[in-house]
Amino acid sequence: MKLKTLVLTIAVLAVLAAVAFIARRPEAPPAADARLNQSLVDRATVEKAAKLRIADSGKTIELVRQSDGTWRVPSYYDMPADFNKLSGFVGNLTEAKLQRLVTSNPERINRLEFKDTKIDLLDGSDKVLFTVTLGKNPETGSGRFVRFGDEKKAYLASLSAWLDTEARNWANAELTNLKPDDIAKVELPFAEGGPITVSRAKKEDAWTADKTPAGQKVKADKIASLLSTIGTVRFTDTSGLDDANVAVAKANLRTFKVTTFDNKTVTIAMGRKPEEKKLKPPTPGTDGKSGPAALGSVSDLAKKEEKKDEAKPGEEKKEDKPLAPEFETIPAGPVYAFIAHSESSAPINALMQKRAFQIAEYTFTGLPQKADEIFEPAPPPPPPPAANPAPAEKKEEPKAPAPKK
Repeated sequence: MKLKTLVLTIAVLAVLAAVAFIARRPEAPPAADARLNQSLVDRATVEKAAKLRIADSGKTIELVRQSDGTWRVPSYYDMPADFNKLSGFVGNLTEAKLQRLVTSNPERINRLEFKDTKIDLLDGSDKVLFTVTLGKNPETGSGRFVRFGDEKKAYLASLSAWLDTEARNWANAELTNLKPDDIAKVELPFAEGGPITVSRAKKEDAWTADKTPAGQKVKADKIASLLSTIGTVRFTDTSGLDDANVAVAKANLRTFKVTTFDNKTVTIAMGRKPEEKKLKPPTPGTDGKSGPAALGSVSDLAKKEEKKDEAKPGEEKKEDKPLAPEFETIPAGPVYAFIAHSESSAPINALMQKRAFQIAEYTFTGLPQKADEIFEPAPPPPPPPAANPAPAEKKEEPKAPAPKK
């Protein structure tokens, strides 16, 4: 082989080896994503937001920040939002970390089930500050697949927030927030004997009542339980002010009047439609043994009457036994709370003009029903100190006669 041909062959082989090396060499590792190990959303973005929007399963809820920093739920009668629930949800977003980039492959992204489950933060002009779509949970481990906007990237985040899209659930259910140490006087209603007022001059003083039975005193733990109940009333649902159940509840109220040490008064009235017993109407039978079908013709009825009057030999005439009436019980209606504050600017006064507030039944039934429930036997007074007895006079003993000399 000529030298020139050999050199050319070696050059061709070198080129082919270089091409093979380039084709087979491993890809360079991708640059680290700057988002990894960072919060799903930073606190600064949250603080700029004027609106939070949550969407899931075709339903959407929006919460809107007010000029005073509070939040409201426009879709639920513009009621104040539950701050604790809102802050907990936002805390879940800011504490969640992006653990890893899952994929940038569109086909794989489609398998992660990114649909209509979204969280958006918007500013006052409805400009989107932050938007993330949530996919399914991973098959192993915890967290949630997330995708920012329309990006062709899917991440795994350590997010465990529950997306609640029920507007009522975001409204602040608290109707009263009275601290027991601030209460100086409570007027309790009773059907028998009229209302009783318990009061104290200072928070550390014992409670006294204006109608304390002889030998009794106010039961301190019962009053403490009462204050806890009426001081933390929460609603479970709401109704229109023109609802029939609301009208009946207003006609059957128990009204508690609370006065604080700074002379503010809160009136808490609770009521509902009472349980009712009604006489059941006779039910027509289909077997001919009851109802109009059992009467038959006039002649048949006459024959039955004759046979009924006839008594067999040796038997006494049977008297007709009257049928016992049957009653049906109509259960009591839902319990509603009606609250008024002595300060006209108190938010509860405006809230009561929007809706009627249904509360849990046990809140109502757990209140004292009879006056004797708030009293207990008083300890007997200590016996008076015994008077010191007068010292006994010392008797002189008779002297023995002197001996005779």
